[in-house]
Amino acid sequence: MCQFFSLVSDGKGKVMYFDWKLREKCLKSKLPFEPDSHTSIATHFGYEGAKEDSLNKYEYNPLTKKFEVDQLNTKDDSKYVEVFCKKLDFKLIVPQLIIKPIVHPFKIKPQKVTKADIQLLKQWDSVGGSVKDLIWNSVGGSVGDSIWDSVGGSIWGYTSSFFNLPEWKYIKHKKGVNPYQCVIDLWEKGLVPSFNGTTWRLHTGEKAKIVFEITKEKLLKA
Repeated sequence: MCQFFSLVSDGKGKVMYFDWKLREKCLKSKLPFEPDSHTSIATHFGYEGAKEDSLNKYEYNPLTKKFEVDQLNTKDDSKYVEVFCKKLDFKLIVPQLIIKPIVHPFKIKPQKVTKADIQLLKQWDSVGGSVKDLIWNSVGGSVGDSIWDSVGGSIWGYTSSFFNLPEWKYIKHKKGVNPYQCVIDLWEKGLVPSFNGTTWRLHTGEKAKIVFEITKEKLLKA
C-alpha cells in the first residue's frame, strides 16, 4: 500500500505528485484517483499503462523525515528526489498538516496524576469516538495512516494535534479550539489513556505502567 507522501520521477529531474489542489479534487470525487497511489500519479501525468514502468517510485514521511525507494525503473535519481522532498513546502500538499516533532509519551519522566488530569480524561471520554472519522474524511486516509504509523499505534486524539482544520466535524466545539486538546495535553505530559469497555486507565513510563484507573461510571461523576 502506498503511503503519504508518494511521488514519482522520470530520472531526469522531473518529479510528479499530487498537490493540495489535486488532492482536494480527489476528496470531492472530481478526480478518480488515490492521491498517494503511484499508479494514480503516473496516470494523471500521462504515464498510463506500460508507461508507468519508466518511472521511479518513492515515498517520504515529512514527520519522521524517512525517505524510501519503492521502485527504480530508470536512472537512479533518489538522492536528488530525497533533497527535493526535504525542501518541499508541505503546506502546498496538505495545508492542514502541522509539521512538528513527535512526542513519545513513554519516554517522558513519569508524573503523578492530578485532579486536572482526571478532568482531561473525563473530557476525552466524551469526545474520543469522533476523531478518527474526522481526520480520515478531512485530509484523506493515507495522510491519517501516515501519522498513525509515525506515532506507533497511538491514540487518534493525539494524531489530531498534527492538523489545523478550519472546521472540526462530527462534534460541537468552540471556534478555533481543537476539541481533542484534552488527550493531547495528557499525551504530552506522558499519560496515555486506555479503555477496556468499563474502566479507564492512565499509563506512563517506559513500561506503560498503570498509574490511575477508574470506572467509566465513577469518572462521569468526578
